[in-house]
Amino acid sequence: MTELDQETRTELEAAAFRRLVQHLRDRTDVQNIDLMNLAGFCRNCLSNWYREAAEERGLSVDKEDSRLVVYGMPYDEWKSKYQTEATSEQKAAFAVSHAATHKDH
Repeated sequence: MTELDQETRTELEAAAFRRLVQHLRDRTDVQNIDLMNLAGFCRNCLSNWYREAAEERGLSVDKEDSRLVVYGMPYDEWKSKYQTEATSEQKAAFAVSHAATHKDH
């Protein structure tokens, strides 16, 4: 791979982040619990990582603002439009593999 300067690397990473966020916004059929069970992260994790990155730089971004970046709308609005009740199978899979480390879902 070609050696990249830091600015170019950051620009590419930012572009990939924006594409991931857009993909998740477009795929409202995919529930957060499905993402957690299959990939070990979800939209809430991504918004938390965004907020943590801001805080590391001395910027104050609250939970709702970071979720707005990822969801493209207020979290409560997204939940009411797109979130479905998790099945017992989804909940059991989540409890086994992620409950200890991901308590904000």
